[in-house]
Amino acid sequence: MKAKLISVSVAALMLSACNMAPDMEQRELPVAQNYDIQGTAGDINALNWQSFFSNAQLQQLIALTLENNKDIKTAALNVQQVRAMYQIEDSALYPSIDLNASGTRQRLPADLSGTGQATISENYSATVGLTAYEIDLWGKVRNQSEQALQNLYSAEYSLTSVRISLISELVNAWLNYATDKELLALANETLKSQQESLELTRKTFALGAASQLTLSQLESTVATAKVDIANYQRLLKRDKNALDFLVGKTVTADLLPSQNIDDVLSLPDVPVGLPSELLTQRPDIKAAEHDLLAANANIGVAKAAFYPSISLTANAGTASADLSNLFDSGSGTWSFVPSVNLPIFNMGRNQANLDVAKAQQEMAITSYEQTIQQAFKEVSDALADREGYMHQLDALNDLYQSNELSFTLSDARFQKGADSYLQVLDAQRNWYSAGQQLILGKQAYLASQINLYKALGGGWNAQNTVQ
Repeated sequence: MKAKLISVSVAALMLSACNMAPDMEQRELPVAQNYDIQGTAGDINALNWQSFFSNAQLQQLIALTLENNKDIKTAALNVQQVRAMYQIEDSALYPSIDLNASGTRQRLPADLSGTGQATISENYSATVGLTAYEIDLWGKVRNQSEQALQNLYSAEYSLTSVRISLISELVNAWLNYATDKELLALANETLKSQQESLELTRKTFALGAASQLTLSQLESTVATAKVDIANYQRLLKRDKNALDFLVGKTVTADLLPSQNIDDVLSLPDVPVGLPSELLTQRPDIKAAEHDLLAANANIGVAKAAFYPSISLTANAGTASADLSNLFDSGSGTWSFVPSVNLPIFNMGRNQANLDVAKAQQEMAITSYEQTIQQAFKEVSDALADREGYMHQLDALNDLYQSNELSFTLSDARFQKGADSYLQVLDAQRNWYSAGQQLILGKQAYLASQINLYKALGGGWNAQNTVQ
C-alpha cells in the first residue's frame, strides 16, 4: 500500500508540468547610461558603511541604531511574517501525510437493536494517508508559492532600504550636532572677544576717550552674540534628542562628535564615470522588481482558475471491531478518493480575477520604472548638490579669509586712531557671519555626500552591502 501512495505522489508531481504565468522580458533602464558628474579618478571600490563612515564614535552609533531602532525592528518582524507566509504557500506543493487513529464503543438499547437485545458495538482503526492534495496541473500552486517567495524577497530588500535610510538619517543628525556645536563655539569665541572689547570701551568711556555711540554699538553686538549662543544651545539639545530617538536609547557623551566639522566625516571620493547601472543595487528598486515578479506569478494563479482542478484523498491502514485484533492479518483497509472540479459558470468571476491580476502587473511595471526614474533623479540631484556645494565651499573659504583680514586691518587702524570703532564692529560682524556661512557650507557639502550614499543604495559599487 505504501508503494501505491508513493506512486500516486510521483504521478501527481509529474503531472505538475504546466505553468500559466507569462514569461518576463528583460527591461531596459529608462534612464541615461552615465551620470553627468566630474569626480576623482580611481577604482570603484566595494564599500560598506563601516568603510564609508570611518569615525569610531559614529560607527558605534550606527551599530547601536541598527540594533535598537524601532523602525528596523518593525521591518525585521515584517520579514519574519512574510517568510512564514511563504512557507505556508510552499508547503502546498507537497502532499500532507497524516496519521489518524480512532476508536468507538457504542451501546444500543434492546428496542433499537435488530436482535431485540441490548448490544455493544466496537470499531477501531489506524490509517495513514493524504487529504485533499491538489495536483498542480496548471502551475497554480507553484505560482502561489512563487508569488509568496517574491514577496519575501521584496520584504527583505525593503528591510535593507530601511537600514540605509536610517544610517543616512543618523549620520545627518550626527552632522547637525557637530555643526551646531561648532557654531556655538564660534559664538562663544566671538562673545569672549566682544566682552573684552566692551570692558575696555567702558573704561575708555569713563575717561571720556570713547563715545556713547561706540559703547552702545558694542553692547548691541554682545547681546546679539548671547542670543546666538542661547539659540545654538537650544539646537544642540534638540539634536541630542534626535540622536536618542534614532538610536533607540540614550546616546552617551563619549559618542557625541568631539572634533571640528572638518574631521567628523571622512568620505571616499566619487569616481569618474559613475554608471547608471549602479541604480540596480538600490534595495527599493530590487524590491520593486520582485513586486513585479510576484504580480506576474499572480497572473498564472488567475489563469489556472479557468481549468479543472484535481484533488486526491487516499489512506491505508487497519480496522477492526476488536482493539486486540487491530493489527492482525486481514485487518487492512484503504481508500482512494479523487475529485475533479470543473468551472462552468461563475458570472465572470474568473475573468475578473484575471483582469485584476493583469492590471496589477501593469501597475507593478509602471511602479518599477517610476522607482528607477526617481532613483536616477535622486542620484543626479545628490551629485549636482555635491559639485555645487564643493565650489560654494571654496568661495566661502575665500570669503571667510578676506573678512578675517578686513577685521584684523580695521582693528589695527582703530588702535592707531585712523578709523572709528564703527568700522571695526562692521568688520567683526562680517567676519562672524562669514564664519557661520563657512560652517554651514561644510555641513551642506558633507550632507550631499551622505545623500549620495543613500541615493546609490549604500555606496558606489553594486557589490556593496549593508551589514
